[in-house]
Amino acid sequence: MTDTVPAASESEFWEAFYQEKEQVWSGKPNPLLVREVESLSAGRALDLGCAEGADAIWLAQRGWQVTAVDISETALKRAVVRAADAGVPGITWERWDLSQSFPEGLFDLVSAQFFHSPVGLDQNRVKTLRRAAEAVAPGGVLLIVGHAGFPAWVENPPPVRLPSTAELMESLGFDPNSWKVELEDVVGHDMPGPDGQPGTREDNVLRMRRLR
Repeated sequence: MTDTVPAASESEFWEAFYQEKEQVWSGKPNPLLVREVESLSAGRALDLGCAEGADAIWLAQRGWQVTAVDISETALKRAVVRAADAGVPGITWERWDLSQSFPEGLFDLVSAQFFHSPVGLDQNRVKTLRRAAEAVAPGGVLLIVGHAGFPAWVENPPPVRLPSTAELMESLGFDPNSWKVELEDVVGHDMPGPDGQPGTREDNVLRMRRLR
């Protein structure tokens, strides 16, 4: 008889991921979020997969009323502390397993930054992004940013599906009478390896505005 180890759930995976280090991310907002959102008028924002809170804090500092959600309790606790240390009000922190349920309400901005995972089902992520689109208020913006691939120095990339913007739009089934594509972009940037290896990485940016 062969013993098998069951695969970790998404909740277990991300809890272990954040507990490995006291701080995983830089504490700075995602540059492509800043690029795409800084010209928008503040309103209600939903930050999906908020991690340690840098994007949500940046949005709140600019007047947005933010609901920030993540599956990891550890990540959310860090985010709460960092927002308090920065003296930033206006953020509601909530733990959700978005493959199972979704926050209520409509938002002027729904942001999904690098909404990838090496565990869980791809169809669950598609379902979540469809629900994210439904949560955008008329006139509001859906912003999805994701990696387009891995740098060449990554020898054994994780088994994560990285759809193009065209594949994403097809899977989400946007009604052209209800949505306008404001931006469909691929952005490259330098990304050296951990030992100084030269490398670049490309990210996909999809910005959609709900018309009705």
